[in-house]
Amino acid sequence: MNYRIKPIDRRLADKVRETMRSPQYGHPAFREAATGYGPCRQCLRTFDAGNEDRILFTYNALEGILDVPLPGPVFIHADKCEGYSDMAFPPDLIDLPLLFECYAADGSIIRTAPVDRKCAESQIATLLNETRAKFINIRNAEAGCHIAKILPAVTG
Repeated sequence: MNYRIKPIDRRLADKVRETMRSPQYGHPAFREAATGYGPCRQCLRTFDAGNEDRILFTYNALEGILDVPLPGPVFIHADKCEGYSDMAFPPDLIDLPLLFECYAADGSIIRTAPVDRKCAESQIATLLNETRAKFINIRNAEAGCHIAKILPAVTG
């Protein structure tokens, strides 16, 4: 099955870097040397701990989808990076502890599943083939924070 990974929008990340505030909430953002893997929610690469700076800010990945806001902490590289745009699962994510949350268009969760790195591609296909599936939210299984979305590829 074809799908695309949707990281946070480049314009939103640029706004955070420029203002050092969460564009959705106005909360202060914080810059620090990376002490963990992250990953960056724009390029979807893990951080080189101790050698790269990252920015922590509040982000609601489901804005406009759910009536109740679900903000959480996310990281981006402090320096500009390219947004992830490949049509395959990001290689830096596959060994991280992740959850897939399959959502319907009305914002209800259809199914949640821990990611099995040996069969992530087939898990994605199965979830996106659910009758009401609109997208998959990727979450960190340890911290619970949003990483990226998976959307069916546009065909035609």
